[in-house]
Amino acid sequence: MNTIDRRQMLRATGTLALTAALATQAPAMSAAHAHGSGGQPGADPGEARPLDGRPFPAYDYSRANKLPKEMTGYWTKSFDIDGQPRTAKVYISPETPIRSYFTVIAVPDGITTSAFLRTSSWLDIARRRQEGLFVLEPGEGGWGAPANEAAYVEAAMAFYQSNRYFSIFGEHYLVGYGSGAPALEAWAVAHPLRVISQAYIDSAGLSTAYLSSYAAQEFGGETEGTYTDVVFPDGFDLIRYDQTVLPTWYIHPDQRSIGPSLAYWKRANDTVSTGARHGTLGTVYKQRRGSGRWMTSYAGPISQVAVHNRQSRPASTVSTSQIVDFLTTYTRYENFFAYGNQLFERADYAKLGVQVRTMMVEGFLREYLVYVPRSARKLWRTKAPVVFVWPGNSQTDKVFFDAAQWWKVAEREGCILVTICEQYSNTSVSVSHRDSVAFFRQLRDIMVSQYPVDPTRFYSTGQSAGSGVTQNLAIAFPEYFAAVASTSFTAAPSASGTVTLDGIEYPASSQTIPNYQIYGYGDLSFLAGGLWDDTENSLDSWARHHLRLNGLQLSDVDTLAGQRSGWHDRFQTWTWHARDTHVPVLKLTKNLYRSHNTIPEESPLMWDFLKHYSRKVDTHGNVTRYYSRSGFRPPEDKKLIGAWGCRSADHGPAAVDGDCLAGDEG
Repeated sequence: MNTIDRRQMLRATGTLALTAALATQAPAMSAAHAHGSGGQPGADPGEARPLDGRPFPAYDYSRANKLPKEMTGYWTKSFDIDGQPRTAKVYISPETPIRSYFTVIAVPDGITTSAFLRTSSWLDIARRRQEGLFVLEPGEGGWGAPANEAAYVEAAMAFYQSNRYFSIFGEHYLVGYGSGAPALEAWAVAHPLRVISQAYIDSAGLSTAYLSSYAAQEFGGETEGTYTDVVFPDGFDLIRYDQTVLPTWYIHPDQRSIGPSLAYWKRANDTVSTGARHGTLGTVYKQRRGSGRWMTSYAGPISQVAVHNRQSRPASTVSTSQIVDFLTTYTRYENFFAYGNQLFERADYAKLGVQVRTMMVEGFLREYLVYVPRSARKLWRTKAPVVFVWPGNSQTDKVFFDAAQWWKVAEREGCILVTICEQYSNTSVSVSHRDSVAFFRQLRDIMVSQYPVDPTRFYSTGQSAGSGVTQNLAIAFPEYFAAVASTSFTAAPSASGTVTLDGIEYPASSQTIPNYQIYGYGDLSFLAGGLWDDTENSLDSWARHHLRLNGLQLSDVDTLAGQRSGWHDRFQTWTWHARDTHVPVLKLTKNLYRSHNTIPEESPLMWDFLKHYSRKVDTHGNVTRYYSRSGFRPPEDKKLIGAWGCRSADHGPAAVDGDCLAGDEG
């Protein structure tokens, strides 16, 4: 097959990372994936060690963002299902990070789990990708009907999703073989928000009755824990279960019974009616152009359903490689609130050139990611802007790199990303922020000395607890950044005029900094409501502080109703400008259709705010800030701004404050 045919095939399926699998003889994974797979079957995993009754692992501070070394290897977990013993296996590769991606596998009847994992190369793939496996096993008499397996699958998945031995990304890849496939698929139908993508081999599929029992169920605005329920406007169409896009591949299904399952997933993925032929996937039904599915509102119609009718060897390393290529084209985020759930392209570190780095911070080994897109040099030469990204509580750098899709913004805009990894928090398999000020100062010095950056255009962003870090840094150390923009956590000085970062109090600065906050209708309880209601919350104190520093009042907002934008007009935005100018100094957006977790559509909004600002700091720590309508394209397009107005960067004070920035923001 020539290069043009390969490209046409990729375009025909919408699949971005299957080049190595286009020829069915190819034994290896696509080079686009970070760790590869294929080759000869690896060594036997050995006897599985029991998790039952095992103490939880101790903290392992020698491994930055890695599950404790004592937990790596092959494990077994037992369950009592209505008096019947059942088991599941766990494999954790030697370098599996905290909150890693896992593939959930339902193994076929008639072969031991260890032998299947070895001969199919699943163990080798997990090792090379530095990921984990969770393996569902048949009972003593083999796999039963999906209804009879439901209790076992639910119990096993509940343990897998929340335990103190290992932690997971939070969304799952599913692979079911033979009689185990329908049982796993049934779980996906019941929990579609938790599945990234799925593949089923030699499956009989599910019955029309079972599929129909879930199809018309709707996702409401109810949230969990300390979050606020979302109230939808009158006439709002709720999302049905059978409108949840979920990339699906059937390999050699039972033609006599697969029809209902195939029809269900084609409807869920809003596919075209006629499939296109693909050399590896078989017949591919692409999500149709113009699809109105919520879960692809950001990425576009990237989902698909594929059916390959040719029989394959389930334990084949070739088949496994092709399955992994299909599954890992995708990632997903937000596993409980449908209106924030999004399917999108998974970042490929090897292809992108993402650097996974470590350094010592206050005596602890810490991990961070640096992504220098090719566009950085093309657009900025040796003066690229830098965005420091602080994930939310329990979100590692690798989790948030995919979840927030800042790497897509970086590709397009040429900004360099530095994504911080947190440190162990309340358990040895979860993380939270610590030593943030020291970490940032070290990262700042590394970026200046080792990368082609523009130190005047350092920006900070973050989600939840990471937004707390960003907002507190903006108050205590506004000279660090040209501007900040973050989501779902605000901050303001205490009555004593301080803010607290990682348990340490810092005095609030009196200097201004351009600031943008996005939050959700269903967000944390202390963000409930807005700025124009009778509820006093952290939004009010955040706005009062920054408006006061800028010499503004709440009533100086551009429009009381807020500007509406985005998918289904989900974003309601209020902006405050410096007096007599078009320079935004404070901005607030309420996402009317999400809970607490960020969505990727918010990252471009934040960049479109940040990119207009730069700053210089004198030896006394005083900050001079600049605004560029074009986002510094060309570099000389900038005007000096202050709390009350602006003047030309080159020609001294303007005669009238507004004269130097007349016109639209741009």
